[in-house]
Amino acid sequence: MRVCWLVGKEECAQRVKLPHLEAVVIGRGPETGITDKKCSRQQVQLKADCNKGYVTVKQIGVNPTSVDLVNIGKDEVVKMKPGQILHIVNNLYPYVVQFDEESGKTVPKADKMLHEDSCENDDTEPVPRKTMKLEVVDIQGSSTNPKLSNTSEHLGHWSQGLKSSMQDPKMQVYKDEKTVVIKDKYPKARYHWLILPWDPISSLKSVTRDHLELLEHMHAVGQKMIEQCPARDSLEFRLGYHAIPSMSQLHLHVISQDFDSPALKTKKHWNSFTTDYFLNSEGSGVVWLTECTVSGGEGAAADHPHFAVPLKGLTVHCC
Repeated sequence: MRVCWLVGKEECAQRVKLPHLEAVVIGRGPETGITDKKCSRQQVQLKADCNKGYVTVKQIGVNPTSVDLVNIGKDEVVKMKPGQILHIVNNLYPYVVQFDEESGKTVPKADKMLHEDSCENDDTEPVPRKTMKLEVVDIQGSSTNPKLSNTSEHLGHWSQGLKSSMQDPKMQVYKDEKTVVIKDKYPKARYHWLILPWDPISSLKSVTRDHLELLEHMHAVGQKMIEQCPARDSLEFRLGYHAIPSMSQLHLHVISQDFDSPALKTKKHWNSFTTDYFLNSEGSGVVWLTECTVSGGEGAAADHPHFAVPLKGLTVHCC
């Protein structure tokens, strides 16, 4: 007899057994480890069909539950299959379903979440992501781009997550022939976007003089995002790169400086945006990158001292 498991994709998450055709209700509580008050104690009803290999998901709570980042809707029911991701509430607390023969074997834990940070559980509602009114330019009639779709790298590893997200129409906010803008899955501020080139560039360390025009274009797209943001007059923004990103594929952060987000919860999160570890895309960013690539040639950016900046003690980012 097959058995179904609801398996957390975060290291601190627990797994839940879903008996065949029995309704199981989960939410905030010890069974999931969720303490978020925006998550109801009866947030989701799950019913596994072990013979057919899918789980029906019904949202019971008020705040949104989603499958593959598509909100289900209160009292609505959808089918979920292995490989799809269930977020219990507000695009947080990701789970997958696994079917296995009931033989006493331990079901292996799912791979890490396709994101820079694991264990993103929180006890408050995440910042709502507002849709920007930017023109979306269709590239060759598809939301995917052949420059990345044919890559030989394994996209299943968490560090390759951006390559999958940038091809997902649901994540895309804007795109043109050179770049695509996506929403950060775990924004560290009220407004937090990532600008990625279609060209397969792993990080700043791979940048050469041939990429300088592309970097300037990415910065211009970032400025466009800020200009069309409804809170541009009340918030300050920065555009920059992490010196040592954990995610493959070059990406420019556009982030408001309020840092008002439940996803910002560790010293590493804070310092990665408020110290020299965060490289401005203008001034000390594009300028120093231009200097070291033009003078040092291919890969010269890797030797820049900013890449050795440690995550030091907490500091105030503004007065």
